[in-house]
Amino acid sequence: MNTAYPSERGLEPLVQEFFSRVQQENAQHVFTHLFQAQAVQQAQALKNVAQPGALHGWLISLKDNIDVQGWTTLAGTLVCAGEPLALTDAPVVARLRQAGAVLVGKTNMSEFAFSGVGINPHYGTPRNPCDASLARVPGGSSSGAAVSVALGLVRAAIGTDTGGSIRIPAALCGLVGFKPTQSRVPRQGVMELSRSLDTVGVIAQNVRDGLQVEGVMSGQALPLKPASLQGVRFAVPQTLFLDDVEPAVAKAFARALSRLSAAGAHMVDISFAELAEIAPRSLPGGFSPVEGFAAHHHRLARAPQSIDPRVVARMSLGKGVSAVDYIALHDKRHEWMERAQAVLAGFDAMLCPTVPLIAPEIAPLLDDDDAFFKVNRLLLRNPAAINYLDGCAISLPCHELGELPVGLMLSCLGGRDAELASLALGVEETLRLSN
Repeated sequence: MNTAYPSERGLEPLVQEFFSRVQQENAQHVFTHLFQAQAVQQAQALKNVAQPGALHGWLISLKDNIDVQGWTTLAGTLVCAGEPLALTDAPVVARLRQAGAVLVGKTNMSEFAFSGVGINPHYGTPRNPCDASLARVPGGSSSGAAVSVALGLVRAAIGTDTGGSIRIPAALCGLVGFKPTQSRVPRQGVMELSRSLDTVGVIAQNVRDGLQVEGVMSGQALPLKPASLQGVRFAVPQTLFLDDVEPAVAKAFARALSRLSAAGAHMVDISFAELAEIAPRSLPGGFSPVEGFAAHHHRLARAPQSIDPRVVARMSLGKGVSAVDYIALHDKRHEWMERAQAVLAGFDAMLCPTVPLIAPEIAPLLDDDDAFFKVNRLLLRNPAAINYLDGCAISLPCHELGELPVGLMLSCLGGRDAELASLALGVEETLRLSN
């Protein structure tokens, strides 16, 4: 039963039902904090509102790297436990409240948002609801965020995306994940991993819900009318994005392209060889290790034993990187972005599988570092390229009923969020009508 949507019974019973359901076993490890008293108070206060806001009565969860007044921001790590309580709400939280959203709790995540897998050795790993017979990863780093939506506990979840951390769990859990252009949504009060790449976004059951929530957080409403796909030009890169794609993903992706073509869209295969340059241009560490180490070096020094060794190893790649090398990372990125923008000129959007694999099993990744890092690299590879481009992107489900979730990623250049929104609604409508 979906308790995330207001009903004729009113908002207070809906909120009470949420707190009853969240105690069930299939919601284990999804939340790190629950705002029960506050949520009930919010529900009561909304009863007599004269002019309901855009998100009136929506149950929404918040990733636990976002400040909420009166709570410690844990960011999926033990080392932050005991740190000072947040003195104010992050701006995105304040905007959600003002729009009438009922904030029910903070969701679990990969430690410091530094993994696309979603495994957390400290607070447990939320199980992907897509498979009742096998415990599969939820994807990360916004793992609890995605699972809270997939279980129907909330209508939308707020997450962050540095290299795919919204789109990866959305794809693996069969949901919509929207990463807007970085500058649209304020990041104050959000614990940073990489200030060059971090983006606040949303996970939802459908595109329209995701767009409405993002419009509130950004203060810039997006169009909610589907675009016609007749004559739309989609670039389909052949470099990198289609490497090592599992058969189930390849099948779903090809089927989606066929259905979009039947709706009048033009699929244009392009080389986009520049995609293969991202990894070598990110040496010696890349933005996430370098900027993440700068943001959290004091925590690593204070209690390294309280941090997952896998996170310590990746973040430590940023230790000792010189200002010369760091500035060079920016210069190489911006030079690459100019060439990439030229390649994509003349296309309405770009299409690729969000990730090249279906959700892998949790157990084999717990103690095998080689297996973990291989999966992590594959999960991050496609969506991280859009962060590097400073683009905007939406992951949409493209699997059929009875299949494990597969995500289709629709991407545009930075600042073209409105165009992306209309196209995503059109793509979603086409794929839904084709099923």
